[in-house]
Amino acid sequence: MTLKDQVIEAYRERYGVDPEIVVFAPGRVNLIGEHTDYNDGFVLPMAIDRAVVIALAPRSDGVVKIHPLDFDEPIEFDLHQFSRDTPSPAEYVKGVAWALQGAGYSLHGWEGVMKGDIPIGAGLSSSAGLELATTRAFSVVSGFEWEAETMALLSQKAENDWLGVQCGIMDQLISVSGQAGSAMLIDCRTLERTPAPLPDGTVVVVLDTNTRRGLVDGEYNTRRAQCEAAAAYFNVPKLRDVTLARFDAEGAGLDDVTFRRARHVITENERTLRAQAVMADGDAAAMGALMVQSHASMRDDFEISTDALNAIVQASLEHQACYGARMTGGGFGGCGCALIQADQVDDFVAYVRQRYHELTGLDATLYICHPSAGAGVIKS
Repeated sequence: MTLKDQVIEAYRERYGVDPEIVVFAPGRVNLIGEHTDYNDGFVLPMAIDRAVVIALAPRSDGVVKIHPLDFDEPIEFDLHQFSRDTPSPAEYVKGVAWALQGAGYSLHGWEGVMKGDIPIGAGLSSSAGLELATTRAFSVVSGFEWEAETMALLSQKAENDWLGVQCGIMDQLISVSGQAGSAMLIDCRTLERTPAPLPDGTVVVVLDTNTRRGLVDGEYNTRRAQCEAAAAYFNVPKLRDVTLARFDAEGAGLDDVTFRRARHVITENERTLRAQAVMADGDAAAMGALMVQSHASMRDDFEISTDALNAIVQASLEHQACYGARMTGGGFGGCGCALIQADQVDDFVAYVRQRYHELTGLDATLYICHPSAGAGVIKS
């Protein structure tokens, strides 16, 4: 039974009728371009065929009531009066409502059932999937026009200002504008998007270490502050504005930690632009080499990798089908990703599981992912 069918069936069991509306928004895996988004740089993610799905119907009052199949606690609040609470799935829904209302949208209440199959805390942006599925639900029941960039920016605002996670725009933007069959180069300053089809005969495998992180409680905001300090040193708005040549010429005055943080971002932007070019040429080997360089930079300069992430990348690179592998997402746990030959995927998965267990004593979960369309309405 598909995720959509599970959610619709759960709605029928709870309410005795079919849902009036079904919406979804996907998670994402970032192939290259990590911690560049909030530096106004470049990223190359793809929306994946894992999502958050909500089946719902409008209410006549201002109450939002959701029964999550993945959590014990229902989500319920009144749009006319609600406040911030401790971080939880409910806060993402409330944060979206707060951001939409703050932008002048008149919201209607609704109720329904929600479920996702994006691993939580794994660096695959389950939060953006939840935010954009919620935004899609509000747009349908409230009757306002869906404008992808605006909805992505407001969902980002919810995460930044309601949840306190200073994420960039990548996760939300790829969740609303993903394309089936293609990754996408995103310019995080202009929001310009350029499709980047996967090389023929390749597939992306997400490498879940089954270790988890918490962005609010972790080092994400610290890394962002370090990048802002480096940009101030160079007297530019963002590190995107510093060329590698200028960094090499003037960067020696930075302290060691800030120097390495800046070096990662500046070189990662260059790698990401090269990645889109080699993807356009269908050069899987060149793309894989850039992924390997990216992982080393995140491990050594940005210091966001972990022993588990390093081990699963090592295990992947040992297999002959693997063009390249790297950690993906915010870091400090979660997932890696690998670009591999599609005709050897089963052997690759079996090898990496066994080898990762040998290296760490942990069991990995591997997901074969295909580029997916962005947030949408299945039924309305």
